[in-house]
Parts: sequence; C-alpha cells; structure tokens
Amino acid sequence: MKLTLTLATLATAAAAANQFNGLSYNPKQLKTGACPTVDTVRDDLSVLSKYTNQVRLYSVNDCNQGEPVLRAMENTNWKVQLGLWVSDVESVYEADKTELIRLAGIFDFKKYVSAVIVGNEAIYRKEQTSAQVAAKVRDTKAALTKLGLGDIPVTASETWPYYDATLISAVDYVNVHAFPFWEGTPIEGAQDKMFGHVYDIQKLAGSKKVVVGETGWPDAGGNYESAVPSLSNEQRYMKEFICRANLEKLDYIWFSAFDEAWKPVTNASDVETHWGILKGDKTPKFSSPMYDCQGFVPSSKPPSSSSVSSTSSKSSSTPSSHTSTSGSGRNSEPSDSDSEDSSKSETSKSSAAWSPVGAVSIAASVAALAVSALI
Repeated sequence: MKLTLTLATLATAAAAANQFNGLSYNPKQLKTGACPTVDTVRDDLSVLSKYTNQVRLYSVNDCNQGEPVLRAMENTNWKVQLGLWVSDVESVYEADKTELIRLAGIFDFKKYVSAVIVGNEAIYRKEQTSAQVAAKVRDTKAALTKLGLGDIPVTASETWPYYDATLISAVDYVNVHAFPFWEGTPIEGAQDKMFGHVYDIQKLAGSKKVVVGETGWPDAGGNYESAVPSLSNEQRYMKEFICRANLEKLDYIWFSAFDEAWKPVTNASDVETHWGILKGDKTPKFSSPMYDCQGFVPSSKPPSSSSVSSTSSKSSSTPSSHTSTSGSGRNSEPSDSDSEDSSKSETSKSSAAWSPVGAVSIAASVAALAVSALI
C-alpha cells in the first residue's frame, strides 16, 4: 500500500533525519576559553538548535558552567547530560557533586536533565579504578534519589577497553567512548571497527542499554598512524556511523559541537581543535544536509574488537576539556576543560527511562518510507 505524505511531512522527516541525538559541548568561549555567561550559552544553543536539542557537559563546577547552561535552557525544549568530573583528586568529584545538588534546588532537573554522567575516562587515565568510579555512580544516584530525582539515569563514561562488569553493575546504562581515529584506523575500516566495539560492549552489558557517549573524526591536523584527518573523512565517518546507528536504534552523543581554538594542541596529534561539526566562528563545515542516509547499506560482518589491544584506544590526560590526551589519544577535559575530555537493544529500566532523541531513528525510517512511497 502506498503512503501518502505531504511535502511538509517529507521536509520535516528529512530535516529530522539529519539531526544528531546529541552533541558534546563545552560552553567556554570558543576563541579564548573564557568562562561562559548565560548570553554566550544562549547564542551557542541558538546555533546548535538546527542540529540537536541535547548537549553533554563534562563538569557542572568547572568554570561554573552548569548554571549558565541550565539558565539558558529555561523555557525551551533543550536537554542536557550533566557531567561530574572525576580525577585522582577526590575533592574534585565532591565539588562537582555539591554543585549538582545545589543546581537541583534551583532548576527543574526532571524537565531539562536527561542524564548525569559521573567521570570521563578516569579509569583509562589510571586516576581511578572501576570499583572507585562505580562507588561514585552509586553515591551520585543516592544523592539524586534523596532529592526525589532517582528517575534521572546515572552513568559513567569510559573508553571501550575499560568498561568492565564492575562498572556496568553500577550504571543505569553503559556510556562508552570509541574513536577509530585514535586507533590509527584508515577511514575505510572505521565503520566496522567502531561497531565491532559496540557489539562487544553490548554483549558485556547484558540487559543494560549501551549508548555511545563520544565518537567522531577530525577534519584537520596531522595523521595518526593510518588515520587521516580531513573534511571528507569527517563527513564520511559521520554518515557511516550515524546512518548505521539510526538503523540499529543506537543512541549516541557526537563529538563535538564546535571547533575550539582555545584547546591545546600538544597531545598525540595536532587535531584537538578540529572535531566540531561547526567551525570556530559557528558556521557549518558542511553544506546541508551534513549527512544523507538515503541508500545507505551498512557493512554486514563487523569484526570483533576483542582482539584489539586496549592500549590502542586512546592516550591519557587530565580534565580540561580535551586538554590532555585521554584514552583515545585525545585531550581529556573535565568540562571539556577540566571535566570532560580528559580523554574524548533491549527494554530494560534504563532504556525505558532515557532515550535522548530516539525519535531521530524513527524520523530516519519515516524519511526512508517517504522516499520509497514516491518511487
């Protein structure tokens, strides 16, 4: 039976199919790294609203960024994944947790907060053990539950080789990072390498939902072994990953929103300032649409990643928003500055509780049906 869809419906479906489930975002000002204000965040969100309605932060305390972001989201449909930075200094986590609790008394977390992420590649950086991070996840969950916010999913972010059973047991859903670029993978093999990691983690996770918390590809800078940064490779990886993720109903956060000139370039490769979907002046790198899933066919036999050495996943660093290299050879950042980048399935309770922009996958399917209906 033929589908009859209006042109407006087709346009809406096509636009939605080119959205992102979410974007990694450091609200620090792009050129200088100065701390954000409500106005600078509002300007950022205005630009990003064309591409998503969800961003991920890496620290609520670093540069006091939690408050201006939540303030800028008031009376909007924006969602935020709030991060608590975890390092080898315990007071850093405690300060972030204290700020999280304070913010929960001011803002409507049930409306605006889609998840809380405790730690970003702290195990990869050897600053914490999986048991220590798991304990912090449970501690944060307990704090939110006391505030009547126990339904907000709490997780931890780690690179794929370091997400073990101990950490999986503590989180509401698995938030895993993987960057084929930082494994020196040529672009031709990046799709299979990435999804090989995803499938391995899904096996470990059992009934818990797996979300890709970070993945991406730089458009400029030096090669990393056989991985070549370029605009065409960034767009190819974007299309292959997102189109396949949509088909497999895999939620993800794309790394990242903007190129950030303030980040250091002294890590494994001088690519740190080139991961955004938008340039440092907030203009798009790619013409619209950024990717097109029409006719996309995924690889059929992704290799297992279990044979890949865990040391090839990334290189280490401290929080500072990708200012130190993390498990992916990228900088780590605690708020994408000192709290984030310190580096860069089933119906379970967690998957039911959180589905950031699961509608993106549906929109992609609708768009595909719409196209077929016109043929």
